[in-house]
Amino acid sequence: MRAAAFLYPWDVAGDPGAAPRLADLGIRQVTLAAAYHSTRALTPRHPHHRVVTARHSAVLYPPDPRRWAGRALRPAVQDWMPGPDPYGEAAAALADAGIEVHSWVVLAHNSRLGEEHPDTSVRNAYGDRYPWAPCIARPEVRDHLVTLAGEAAVRPGAHGTELESCGWYGMAHLHAHDKVGGVELSGAAQYLMSLCFCTECRRGYAGLGLEADELGGAVRRALEPVWAGAAAPVAADRAGEWAAVEALLGAGRAAVVRAWRARAAGALRRAAVTAVREAAAPGFRVLLHADPAAHRCGADAGTDPAGVFGYADGVVVPCGPDPARRADALTPFAAAPGAAGAVLAANFTVVSGMGGSPATLAADAAHAAALGAGELRLYHAGLASDRDLTAVGAALESLAAR
Repeated sequence: MRAAAFLYPWDVAGDPGAAPRLADLGIRQVTLAAAYHSTRALTPRHPHHRVVTARHSAVLYPPDPRRWAGRALRPAVQDWMPGPDPYGEAAAALADAGIEVHSWVVLAHNSRLGEEHPDTSVRNAYGDRYPWAPCIARPEVRDHLVTLAGEAAVRPGAHGTELESCGWYGMAHLHAHDKVGGVELSGAAQYLMSLCFCTECRRGYAGLGLEADELGGAVRRALEPVWAGAAAPVAADRAGEWAAVEALLGAGRAAVVRAWRARAAGALRRAAVTAVREAAAPGFRVLLHADPAAHRCGADAGTDPAGVFGYADGVVVPCGPDPARRADALTPFAAAPGAAGAVLAANFTVVSGMGGSPATLAADAAHAAALGAGELRLYHAGLASDRDLTAVGAALESLAAR
């Protein structure tokens, strides 16, 4: 199976041993961050630092000033790494080691954008704003994200791209000093807390025959038992989650909300992929980080399997250690129209400290292959310990021998 590891530029730039070390493990492809959200990241092998704090969402290359001239929404530039083009520096080092580089572009996850332009954010049924979550139904947000995709994806030397958060973001978010775990939210409750009630979404619901005030009231009523401490049953699969949403909102309201959000997400994805293709040379691969349940929000945004292979070259799907959940994630894409000629990549966390299981990677990958996956993604080679990387190398060797 073709395998690619995720990396940040700061994992490689300034460390002459980083790229050869990955090549020695049998890694032949890297998905390298070109546009990324704020984070604090461990660099366990770098000769000059152990922690990198990326204070805000930014592009990790010099953006084209002509592309962004006159625009109110524009990407921020990083200043926590030396040099004007840390992405380019890392990409060159990886290519010199014989590793193929694909860009990694995070789109609708941007706290800096939300702080500087509050009206662009998702606003929940209580009026609370999520600055990390741009509302993708807003024309100015969609235009910004599509423009960003066309620039950040097609970096010099890149053979393809992976677009993350190319869809709705919502309530779930790793946040500094997080204090939202006191009430456990089921998948259905997370969805209700992720619905947007900005002016654009309110108009969208109304255009489909559902008044936003009515919907907001239904959301708040459905969530009252949750705030009171009622334990919501955890759905066994994605279909069960959506059934729970319908039970909470009513099937009619749920259908309208789903239609509006699917329309906005589909428009963003198609436009972003088109922008990348227009900027790239023939043969440039465009993959989406995706979840087969349309109602899912986040990095792996809900994406309808029935149509995605008509415009994208493939999908990268989150796969955990549980075989049943893995099948629930991969099977809808494997059975979708056009899947036979598309990329279906199973994404496994290989960092033990983040819940990954590098020791079982070979067996887990074999199961993913039996479900239809043709490629692997390894999250995240830069964050993993030496022991985790050794296990990854052994797994890749085992898979290559099969």
